Amino acid sequence: MTQHKKPRLSYFRNSLGQRHISDEDKYIYAPRETQHKLGIIGTGTIGQEHMRVATLLGRAEVHGIFDESAKSLDVAVDGFSRYASHEPARYPSLEAACEDPATDALMICTPNYTHIDVIEVAARSGKAIFLEKPMATTLADASRIVELAEQHASFIQVGLQYRYKAPYVEARHEALERCTLGELCTLSMSEYRPPFLDKVGQWNKYARYSGGTLVEKCCHYFDLLNLFAGSTPIRVFASGGQAVNFLDFEKDGERADIDDHAFVVIDYANGLRANFTLNMFAPHFYEELVVTGQRGRLVASETFDFHNDDVARSKLDVELGEYGASRSTTLGYPAEIEQSGHHGATYFEHEAFIDQLEGKAVDSATPLQGLWSIVVAAAAQRSTETGDAVDIGRFLEEHALDGLLA
Repeated sequence: MTQHKKPRLSYFRNSLGQRHISDEDKYIYAPRETQHKLGIIGTGTIGQEHMRVATLLGRAEVHGIFDESAKSLDVAVDGFSRYASHEPARYPSLEAACEDPATDALMICTPNYTHIDVIEVAARSGKAIFLEKPMATTLADASRIVELAEQHASFIQVGLQYRYKAPYVEARHEALERCTLGELCTLSMSEYRPPFLDKVGQWNKYARYSGGTLVEKCCHYFDLLNLFAGSTPIRVFASGGQAVNFLDFEKDGERADIDDHAFVVIDYANGLRANFTLNMFAPHFYEELVVTGQRGRLVASETFDFHNDDVARSKLDVELGEYGASRSTTLGYPAEIEQSGHHGATYFEHEAFIDQLEGKAVDSATPLQGLWSIVVAAAAQRSTETGDAVDIGRFLEEHALDGLLA
């Protein structure tokens, strides 16, 4: 039996009643022998999450880290020491982080607007690359990353990890693999959540650094809608703006301009229609996906009330009426995985990254899929500004991307 097939039984490994087991007697609890070494570029909130999840998964070791902020590095190392048995190397420069021969994969977790510059350097290493979402803040930069991926000796995986959230994994299985709902006709997705958190330099309060809320935050949802639609978006209409959040926020004399709510409608080439609702001044987190086909409907949802220190609660409702059995299912990953980041999605995103590193087929987001998520998001941002629907064909021509439609 290969080591990675051992039962994990993490609950027992960490329980008080098993602390008397010596290292020489550990078999089920023995740490895996890591096969890969990671370089983490950017050690802010999401970079630290990736360090934690990589260690929990145990298939790759966090070998080294780089960040331009000394405080971010110090905090990341301190947090890492609480669950890891070694201290990662600190690289003096981006180039040193990318070219270290000890690592075989890089994870880019820097602010959105830096992605293009960082990946231009990282791609020269020829190593496998994980690039956080959104892959870029402009269509030109996203297109350049697709070009880099086509020339890259290894692969680039984009961090659109919501496709690994439990409710959406199960929804995709029901709608796209089992075809429980028959031919799909409409999609409706929504996110209600609190405002953006603070960032180093507060870059996420400004559209020119983040790409805008519909790019920064909602590329996840547009990726999911594109997956379910299985078709090319042809028209996008949106209405949104800044109603509540950061109205009084200024930095260096510049006022925050980040949207905090929006409604988006998407028409696809196959006739399927989708809509998306965003609200970022709600008291807690709630997401919902409604997929309706010719034979029924499913509702996938997740709620997380952090004010009451509650766990995330996910479920899937399948409603078939006279066409079959309807059911409601509670979903969830083991607590250790759920609590490691983004309610378990980051863990399974890492699993896919390491699988791909080992040559296995995965369904993680490609740079081309990442680009399409930004096409929808950028078109929606344009629509909120002009008040007009955006024809995707003309929008792509405007950005010299009309070849995508082929």
